[in-house]
Amino acid sequence: MSIVRHWSREVLDGRGYGDYQSMGMSGGQYDILREVVDAARAARRQGARDVDRLTARQARAGCTAWYRSGGPGEGPWR
Repeated sequence: MSIVRHWSREVLDGRGYGDYQSMGMSGGQYDILREVVDAARAARRQGARDVDRLTARQARAGCTAWYRSGGPGEGPWR
């Protein structure tokens, strides 16, 4: 989760995307990152003030769902 939060801040601050491997992420984490950033940009356009809280919540939820269902490995995360 922390890597998704880190890169969401970087992207939202205008420091751009890299390829997911250069960012040290899995493909699943990168998918979560794109969803988090899209939601944060939409929230900013609508005037939301606490976008960091939104990104943290969405990163946590996305990563929890990804790893609970097994993520990149064989079985579910415990």
